[in-house]
Amino acid sequence: MPTAIRSKGFIALALLPALLLFLVFVIVPVFWSMYYGFFNWKGLGEAKFIGLDNYVEILNDPVFWRALRNNLIIVASSIIGQIPIALILALLLLRNSFFSRLIRSAVFMPMVLSTVVVGLIWGYIYHPQFGLANKVLEIIGLESWTRAWLSDPKVNMLAISIPINWSNIGPYMVIFIAALQNISSEINDAAKIDGATGWKKLTRVTLPMIWGTVIVTLILCISGSLKAFDHVIVMTGGGPAQSTELLATYMYNNTFDVYRYGYGSAVSTMIIIISALLITINYVLTRRKES
Repeated sequence: MPTAIRSKGFIALALLPALLLFLVFVIVPVFWSMYYGFFNWKGLGEAKFIGLDNYVEILNDPVFWRALRNNLIIVASSIIGQIPIALILALLLLRNSFFSRLIRSAVFMPMVLSTVVVGLIWGYIYHPQFGLANKVLEIIGLESWTRAWLSDPKVNMLAISIPINWSNIGPYMVIFIAALQNISSEINDAAKIDGATGWKKLTRVTLPMIWGTVIVTLILCISGSLKAFDHVIVMTGGGPAQSTELLATYMYNNTFDVYRYGYGSAVSTMIIIISALLITINYVLTRRKES
């Protein structure tokens, strides 16, 4: 028992510096931002208390609702695009061969790149005159499909979601590979003896064994999608006519372009509330699935 107590004490002591940094640089600013959401403040000078006026203005602003809709599109495309593809790649690349390691590195590479670089690359790919996307469509005889991908409100959110998904598949693939490698070989052998192969093994053995990891990746995917910012700022800046505005860009533009720090703080609080709501819905749905 004393050994266990000393071990727990050492773990707590080792985690203390990281916990303090997290409190100082994450938790405290979150509550500080919530506080200033009740004020009319330009970043300098006196902050005037206005109660819930910032939140009322947010809820009455059609741009906010457009940004929320666009963010929900990004969340949906991320869940549909990132998680299944990452799981499929993890299943295919589970073996530790040279070819598997090579493909893993290639899939993970976009995550290593700066999001600004990724945004610039895809901005050139989507360029209406010399972009690769339109050139490929012309080569294969689909000239009628060519368009200004980032300027057309009908497709620009889909165009933006592709590089966001491309950048984030790699980390989830690594997480799934680690989870799959933790499944005991005895369980796989027993499933094989019982005739569980292919799809049956995936749905009745593999997924239930890694379901906790799936839930974690879904939470990370939702929270990460609601924080999407860099790709949009680089590729479109939220335009044209705010058709690609996201919650993060809406907060940024209202905070730093017009110096409404109180209003921007209220928007950031709304993002936290929406994120918590979506994560709670995800938890309820996945818990039902798990049971």
